[in-house]
Amino acid sequence: MGSCLSGESRSPGPGSPNGVGKRKGSRRRLGSRSSSFDFRREEHLHRTPGRMFLNGCSEIASLYTQQGKKGTNQDAMIVWENFGSRTDTVFCGVFDGHGPYGHLVAKRVRDSLPLKLSAHWEVNIKSDEVLREVSLNTTGGLYSEDTSLLSADDEARASVDAEETGKQPDVFQTLKESFLKAFKAMDRELRMYANIDCFCSGTTAVTLVKQGQDLVIGNVGDSRAVLATRDENNLLTAVQLTVDLKPNLPAEAERIRKCKGRVFALHDEPEVARVWLPNNDSPGLAMARAFGDFCLKEFGLISVPEISYRCITDKDEFIVLATDGIWDVLSNKEVVEVVGSCRARSNAARTLVESAVRAWKTKYPTSKVDDCAVVCLFLDSNESAASTDKSKENIPSPEQDDASRKDDLPGPIGLSHSGVVGAGDDDLPGPIGGENEDVSEANEEVDDEVIHSEGGQEWSALEGVSRVNTLLTLPRFVPGKEDEKAAAERKVRK
Repeated sequence: MGSCLSGESRSPGPGSPNGVGKRKGSRRRLGSRSSSFDFRREEHLHRTPGRMFLNGCSEIASLYTQQGKKGTNQDAMIVWENFGSRTDTVFCGVFDGHGPYGHLVAKRVRDSLPLKLSAHWEVNIKSDEVLREVSLNTTGGLYSEDTSLLSADDEARASVDAEETGKQPDVFQTLKESFLKAFKAMDRELRMYANIDCFCSGTTAVTLVKQGQDLVIGNVGDSRAVLATRDENNLLTAVQLTVDLKPNLPAEAERIRKCKGRVFALHDEPEVARVWLPNNDSPGLAMARAFGDFCLKEFGLISVPEISYRCITDKDEFIVLATDGIWDVLSNKEVVEVVGSCRARSNAARTLVESAVRAWKTKYPTSKVDDCAVVCLFLDSNESAASTDKSKENIPSPEQDDASRKDDLPGPIGLSHSGVVGAGDDDLPGPIGGENEDVSEANEEVDDEVIHSEGGQEWSALEGVSRVNTLLTLPRFVPGKEDEKAAAERKVRK
């Protein structure tokens, strides 16, 4: 979860000019007319058998999320068993939102991305079957006549894919293409939504599909996946499966700078590289890839996932997917030890979150605890049924139960009267999909722990607020000539 710490900044509306000018390529966006359809679709989706997104557990997984001290919980998670109507397949993911509408972006991606991935996977399987049949019926093989139609880039890509095909199973190639298409379609869909402003809001996504012994991971942002496996001495060890895609990575920084974006760290947090607009000291995003955040998409930020494959062995025991609220205070080894020492799998995710919260209070006593979301996927079936007596149930905490009723409220995390983007009230009543509700009602009450700027003095991201903030400032609103003219007319009328 990220915080926006600018006393003079404000979240630009869908059509508002700002420090980076008007949005290019704006198209007709999905508005409130589709809200009732979305509500019905989500209601049906949330009742899908084998799909879990609240605190709970099943025979193979444990899920838990807890709100931090920064405001609305912007983390989301999902485990979907029998994914794509395949009995040996499971989809898992955690999503860490940031920005004023980060909680809505994370939940939207949680709900929509698996559907897109499943659809593209089905299409790619059918396409592969057709191509295989064609190749068997032609003497020239698959790349005989069609190769002449490929461009130079396509040829290089085809040769790389052909080389990888010899090393990886067919399911990886199919899922790799499906992941790429699904992530691209997801980001395009977010740009179209009018009731979720993704201009300065976004989310990470670390996702996986496990089919039999094949494991394919798609990652965007700085959430992380870690595998627990046995070494040659039969000791439980941690293997990091993903890379935290942050701007301090040389390849990520080079891409951003080539696109005219800027990468640098602030003086009071020299270890945290951030992405900035070319001519504006905002938003200071602490990751190099993310869904949403369209203010930076023309300046090097991308939503293309990093995809990897692993074949599960008998020594592999479980996988932990978690947001940075866990990894900021616990090492990979500590996470594996905590989960591995749990007597019951059903409590694994919750135990890990509680350990992280204690670590936050111990290591950073002046900092606000971040949101935490954890998915533990167990790779064997040796655990007794007694340890998962609440199998396949979503067990919401009181706070989560209230939050689930208003997942789709369009309001941002509340703006206090001082202009500091703080935490919205988590107990606000309201129906799901209330796009026509007055957003100002969601902004009236602010979390007691929000620190306001006093005496006009601005404060930085590290002064007792949070250890690392994903987002620092929003692009400032710069009125154009039309706005100045309208303001002058209002003064004349008065």
